[in-house]
Amino acid sequence: MSSTADPCQAPLGVFDSGVGGLTVVRALRELLPQESIIYLGDTARVPYGSKSPDTIRRFSVEDTQFLINHGVKAVVVACNTATAHALPLLQTTFRVPVIGVIEPGVEATLADGRAERVGIIGTAGTIRSSAYQYALAMRRPGLQIHAAATPLLVPFIEEGWTDHPTLKLVLKEYLDPLLEKGIDTLMLGCTHYPLLMPVLKKMLGRKVRLVDSASTCAAHAKEVLHQHRLLRRSRGRPALDIFLTDLSEQAETMARRFLGADFGRVKKASL
Repeated sequence: MSSTADPCQAPLGVFDSGVGGLTVVRALRELLPQESIIYLGDTARVPYGSKSPDTIRRFSVEDTQFLINHGVKAVVVACNTATAHALPLLQTTFRVPVIGVIEPGVEATLADGRAERVGIIGTAGTIRSSAYQYALAMRRPGLQIHAAATPLLVPFIEEGWTDHPTLKLVLKEYLDPLLEKGIDTLMLGCTHYPLLMPVLKKMLGRKVRLVDSASTCAAHAKEVLHQHRLLRRSRGRPALDIFLTDLSEQAETMARRFLGADFGRVKKASL
């Protein structure tokens, strides 16, 4: 992005370890339809959750640098594991605003003063990092927090089995211990999980409030862009460019499922 260009017209950058972060892109497009977006999915090195914190930080810097090289005005880290381990480093390394998915979800959860018993589901790496648990406890001491790793959910979602009877059985196994603790709020600590909102609403009814990382992250991104006077003013047609580090037919199929729309050709990214 050149110094003479209007930074407001520059695209917003988003990255994830795979295609799950496209749920955040979907939410961003609904909330900020005028913004152009460049998305990077590091499908060659997914998943990040099984990697060491040092490796996750290195990958996250490389992902962010790729987006910076493409002239983005801000970066959204649409990956819970990368947010948990790399966000402070990214915010001090790069000059553009860098936004994670964890803080917005925590703020949305605590915005309801009735939240007393909060459940969190996520990948093993996210739950093991304790990022959500720590952020919640620091802001509201005395809050009851119950976290559960739910590693089987991502394969079901990527297979498109979001309403499959077996998925519902797996969800019941994961959720029953949390419901026995009397949770009143369930945080979806993985960007894949917004695709489970319909089945979760049916299973939980109105007794448990759902907080998903995609919509809360999009709302926070809009606020940050407004604060930095970076909201795109033009109503011209925005662009959407999707890059993956490993191209496969399966990855493109999943990308369309997560985004809920067609978007043309996916491009190959070299980091």
